[in-house]
Amino acid sequence: MASADEGFPAEPGPLPSGDGRGPARAADDAAAVLAGDGTVIGWTRGAEALLGYPAAEVVGRSAARLLTGPPDPRRTAAVAARCRTGSAWSGLVSLRGRDGRSLDIDVRVTSSFRIAGREVFLVSGRELTPHWTMSGSVLDDFMARSPVGMAVLDPGLRYLWLNDTLERFGGVPREQRLGRRPADVLPSALAAPIERLMRQVLSTGEAVTDYEYLGWSWSDPHRRRAYASSFFPLADAQDRRIGIGYMVRDVTDRWNARRLLALVNEAGASIGSTLDVQRTAQELADFAVPRFADFVFVDLLEAPFGGDRPGSATPAEGERPAMRRAGMSSVREGCPEAVVRVGEAVDFVPPPHDADFLLSGAPVLLPVLDPDSQGWAVEQPERAARIREFGLHSLISVPMRARDTVLGLTTFMRSRNPVPFDEDDVAPARELVARAAVCVDNARRYTREHTAALVLQRSLLPQTLRGGTALDVAWSYLPADAKDGVGGDWFDVIPLSGARVGLVIGDVVGHGIGAAATMGRLRTAVQTLADMDLPPDELLARLDDLVLRLSEEERTGGPAERGGSTVVGATCLYAVYDPTNGSCTMARAGHPPPVVVTPDGAVTFPDLPSGPPLGLGGLPFESLEVVLPEGSLLGLYTDGLIEGTDRDVEHGMERLGREVSRGGLQLEDLCPAVVKKLLPVPQPDDIALLLARTHVLSPEHLVSWDVPLDPAAVGEARAKVSRQLEAWGLEELAMTTELIVSELVTNAIRYASGPVRLRLLFQAALTCEVSDASNTSPRLRHARTTDEGGRGLFLVAQLAHRWGTRYTPRGKIIWAEQPIP
Repeated sequence: MASADEGFPAEPGPLPSGDGRGPARAADDAAAVLAGDGTVIGWTRGAEALLGYPAAEVVGRSAARLLTGPPDPRRTAAVAARCRTGSAWSGLVSLRGRDGRSLDIDVRVTSSFRIAGREVFLVSGRELTPHWTMSGSVLDDFMARSPVGMAVLDPGLRYLWLNDTLERFGGVPREQRLGRRPADVLPSALAAPIERLMRQVLSTGEAVTDYEYLGWSWSDPHRRRAYASSFFPLADAQDRRIGIGYMVRDVTDRWNARRLLALVNEAGASIGSTLDVQRTAQELADFAVPRFADFVFVDLLEAPFGGDRPGSATPAEGERPAMRRAGMSSVREGCPEAVVRVGEAVDFVPPPHDADFLLSGAPVLLPVLDPDSQGWAVEQPERAARIREFGLHSLISVPMRARDTVLGLTTFMRSRNPVPFDEDDVAPARELVARAAVCVDNARRYTREHTAALVLQRSLLPQTLRGGTALDVAWSYLPADAKDGVGGDWFDVIPLSGARVGLVIGDVVGHGIGAAATMGRLRTAVQTLADMDLPPDELLARLDDLVLRLSEEERTGGPAERGGSTVVGATCLYAVYDPTNGSCTMARAGHPPPVVVTPDGAVTFPDLPSGPPLGLGGLPFESLEVVLPEGSLLGLYTDGLIEGTDRDVEHGMERLGREVSRGGLQLEDLCPAVVKKLLPVPQPDDIALLLARTHVLSPEHLVSWDVPLDPAAVGEARAKVSRQLEAWGLEELAMTTELIVSELVTNAIRYASGPVRLRLLFQAALTCEVSDASNTSPRLRHARTTDEGGRGLFLVAQLAHRWGTRYTPRGKIIWAEQPIP
């Protein structure tokens, strides 16, 4: 065995571990089987691949011929003895390859075992991967060229060593730092916290990592940089703290990203708090000063261009856009830098740009403003003077765009802040303006829709109301505040036949253009039904049918046909006042009851059956008739007036009663005073108040006669009418009135049943009424030239200003009106 073990090292080595060679993998190892005398009796393909010897050249021969050096019998005997005890051995062996190269092989020899009574050893190995040791020059070069700033300081915080990167970060040459403390070479505001942290590390022995602070670029003293520093103790072999290790990284990009995110998040909470365009523009300016700039102004286009908005025409080439100053803010009180004040017209774009600059959407950065350049001194001399006076030295202008529509221009300027704007400031400026642009566009869209709805609603409401001689009327209407939009409240005063007056008030649930359009449809329907002289309960029933039909049409139509509006959810109150006897007949559909104030100051709310809201269908409406003494006050209102902030309707009705019963005010002054008292702050719903003071027709202006069912009575009726008109001083109307009376009385005697009654009313117009007990309505027809009759109602229609028929519980009344000359 001695000869067989020649060439193996005597001292056993450690098993392969993490020493740079990596873990041994049997599949990658070369393997051979040696007999106890050192003869190779087995040779694997891995061994052939590693050393280059084929099995035929190795098997049956001594393994000692593979060694590069001379054999060492003592050492190989020791290895063999170890393996015979049942232990394995591993170590480095230098072998010669077939090509003559010397290979360092990591060899492993297993414990010996026997095959067919013969002692054998299994030997495996792999080539040792070369590795290098770091020399002092390599380490010095690594530390000097590292992108991380490094320094070593002694316990007295004096610089002992620093690399090139830290020298570049701080801007102080290495010669001026070595042997000095940070406080000796760095600004006190920067050095003080750094030295405090270093002393803390020396005292506690615990490292401090990622301490962030702001500094300045040595190459550009106005360019702000962000750094993150780490401090850790340095100790000797006895664990004594002999100094401080100091590492610095440039984290400007990360700091800028965080600053941008924080700025945008904060802006989201401060900009766009209302749906008011000018308020939003002012919020943008106030937010940016002094966080970002010293002077900010926001100019909005009078007519936004771009996108698909109606009327959004793009300015012609070379034409300056028409804008108006919407908001501005400055670190100086009163914004003395401004050439244009808020609300005034402005055509500013940063020179040498024009309207095309707004369309491009790219911000303009002017790090240095030169007021003596042609763009400022020649084209904008007044602004150039302000630049000189207040030291405005840097500018960023950002077009304000939202949804492919140009809205205006926001300009940021610096004066007291000596740091000029740079490329890093463009992104925050763009984000601020983009956030505000969405809010401005939302406010602009809402304002446009709200204004359109308000104009539509006001156009659909009555422009003037006249109660004739029967009523003095006053009204007050307030739309909902800007938060909730226009609603669907409406009211009307409708002259009826026989000196009567119809009063109506209603409320459509919802807000916006849809509610205003629905209100207009219902108001028109009420006027049409009122002209048919329907009693209040029947009028509401007809109106309910109409609402049901319209709602059904909208439900069955497509989205484009519906337009997003609905007529379901309306309330209404309709009252008819008759000045001949002071009676007032009224009915309501889910609406609050009217308030009545008698001449003695007593306040009541008539117990009027409520009825269902319009659009439900299937339930009847009931009328109530009350007699109002002359001089009584009748008030119709919507629920927004009485609900108030406490939402207590009964309490609101009590307050309304107290306010409308106050004396000493004319009707036109009382109405707005009541609204102001009940609603001192903007309300979330439209409100409408209609007040009417009643009058009774005096007996001398009202006469009536019973007419016998005798054709001879027609002549007597004409004579009575002639004498009465002479007494009233209306001789000019005598002939036409006699003809009208003759035709109406003749028709009543001929075609109707008694009793027949003739009545004349003299008020704003002269009204002639003939009543009978028949429910048959007369029909106007065109008689042929050969017909002997059939021209009576046609003649009445030609002579009267208007005429018609209304039904009563006892029959009908045919009436005709003539204006007073």
